[in-house]
Amino acid sequence: MQKTNIPQAESKSADLVAQNLEQLKQILPEVIKEGRVDFEALNDLLGNYGDTAEERFCLNWAGKANARREAQKRSTGTLRPCPEESVDWDTTDNLYIEGDNLEVLKLLQKSYHSRVKMIYIDPPYNTGKDFVYKDNYADNMKNYLELTGQDKKLSTNTESDGRYHSNWLNMMYPRLKLARNLLTDDGVIFISIDDNEVANLRKVCDEIFGEENFVAQLVWTNKEGGGSSDSKLFRLKHEYILCYCKQIELVEVIGLPVGNEDRYKSEDEYVSIRGKYYLQKMGMGSIQYSESLDYPIKAPDGTLINPIDNNNGRKACWRWSKPKYDWGVENGFIVIKKDRDGIWTVYSKQYLNCDNEGNIISRTQRPMGVIDEFSSTQGAKLLYNLGLGDYFDYSKPKELMEYLINRLSNKDSLILDFFSGSATTAHAVMQLNAEDGGNRKYICVQIPEPTPEDSEARKAGYTTIPEIAKERIRRAGKKIMEEQKAKAEKEGGLFAEEEKKLDIGFKVFKLDSSNINAWDSDPENLEASLSNSLFNIKIDRSEDDLLYEILIKYGIELTEKINRHTIDGKTVYEMGAGSLIVCLAESLSTAVADGIGKLYKEVSPEGVDANCRVVFKEAGFNGSDEVKTNTLLILKQHGITNVATV
Repeated sequence: MQKTNIPQAESKSADLVAQNLEQLKQILPEVIKEGRVDFEALNDLLGNYGDTAEERFCLNWAGKANARREAQKRSTGTLRPCPEESVDWDTTDNLYIEGDNLEVLKLLQKSYHSRVKMIYIDPPYNTGKDFVYKDNYADNMKNYLELTGQDKKLSTNTESDGRYHSNWLNMMYPRLKLARNLLTDDGVIFISIDDNEVANLRKVCDEIFGEENFVAQLVWTNKEGGGSSDSKLFRLKHEYILCYCKQIELVEVIGLPVGNEDRYKSEDEYVSIRGKYYLQKMGMGSIQYSESLDYPIKAPDGTLINPIDNNNGRKACWRWSKPKYDWGVENGFIVIKKDRDGIWTVYSKQYLNCDNEGNIISRTQRPMGVIDEFSSTQGAKLLYNLGLGDYFDYSKPKELMEYLINRLSNKDSLILDFFSGSATTAHAVMQLNAEDGGNRKYICVQIPEPTPEDSEARKAGYTTIPEIAKERIRRAGKKIMEEQKAKAEKEGGLFAEEEKKLDIGFKVFKLDSSNINAWDSDPENLEASLSNSLFNIKIDRSEDDLLYEILIKYGIELTEKINRHTIDGKTVYEMGAGSLIVCLAESLSTAVADGIGKLYKEVSPEGVDANCRVVFKEAGFNGSDEVKTNTLLILKQHGITNVATV
């Protein structure tokens, strides 16, 4: 009998190089020759004639080329689920990930590409006292596992190092490059920094995000902060927060105009109060689809305008709900007119001195770009009140995070912090949701840096930074719930209803090597390699470990609801209305294949092609080519042709 081969499931993170080549091929097909870029042809098309590398304006440093390559290298790692360390594992939409953020960002590329509305990071400031994680471009996963397997402080980057600034830039560059991919088209990133690297960070961000997408270099005057002892001549009491957008023309800012104010050119009868305005389309493809935002709008000639009309035929929705749209019409915020192609288009007016809630913005209270309400003392006090005092030296105040989240995100935003430290971002997200009924979600990423052996944290039993942070989220969530309950009881409300809405849970995942054994070509390990090829799943890994690796490599969100079914005594996992079905059981039979086919028809929406993918464990067929062949035939009869094994 001819051997039946089922293709292997994806084993690596997204191939960013292949994606870039495909995008370039779509725009300029003539510069792709035999799968490679003809740079001479590309330069001719772009009109680049003559500048040498020495004459070009750019920021260069030792290791930049390797840092750029590293951002595009695929990861073979995985994220292992830890339900025992999580809160509300089955229902929460929040994530806490332990691991080197470079590898984690690579693993998130498929599942969260263009889905993150806001990123905030508070990276090491490169003061010479904090660690700068040095990547090993040859094998980052091996380097990470070796470092974190030892109970010691990760290395610091001191000024005596000959590549002091280069080391820091090499750490930041690939991480920022990967972070940009995760932002929505109207997404923003905030980066806290001080004088040590602000100039270099600004140039790097200009390169990665585009100089035209620079929003502001905010100054945070850390009141009660006591000033910095690093300056010899001045007592400094401020830090900076850089803000960049992915596409600045798409960003709708709450309470603050972004970018060049020259675009505020038009006037109406409200100009004396609201200031000048510009028009922004109401139908935008970057907005996550919601039925509540999908409704017809009547044009001046009586025809109906749907959001799909302004989104090249793709499923889309308006930026404003129907009640808010009606309010906008009544208060002069809406314009409906034909575009240059004669198509009726709906616009909102973006006023200079008025936000989209009708609130007038005061510009006389403080200098533009200066934040002076918050202090690091607030952050320390909050941790102390949670019983976690003296465990973090420089925790950012929760109120500062709430301020930033409120400026450039909405109530349904996904917010990412991949230098999450004490988890202030997670705390702020929960607090804001409790106050305004929002449904914001967060992803926090933190390397498991050991706490110092003689520290108060170590004495209290916390051996790593994530252990403290996870406990902070647990205690903060409990405290917020208690406050909500007390408030509801005082106001006579039904707390039981409020409790269902507020998500104070989080799923914990930990970075690790793949669950699948890699082939080792070393002749000395030949016997072990042959054994691994027959039993390719690592013996210390669970079925859940393997399931979530499949989700990551197929680009499914880690909080996707997973439905468990039993077919012929085997557990079958189904998600996304049948778009992915996984069975990792041993001793498979054709009855399992038939049951999967029936399950697919049962759960997939009527009239919708879910393009079902089915994944089995290769060892589940027990070497039987007959069962494998019949499985493929039965699934094909049910309309399923996309089958793979791990």
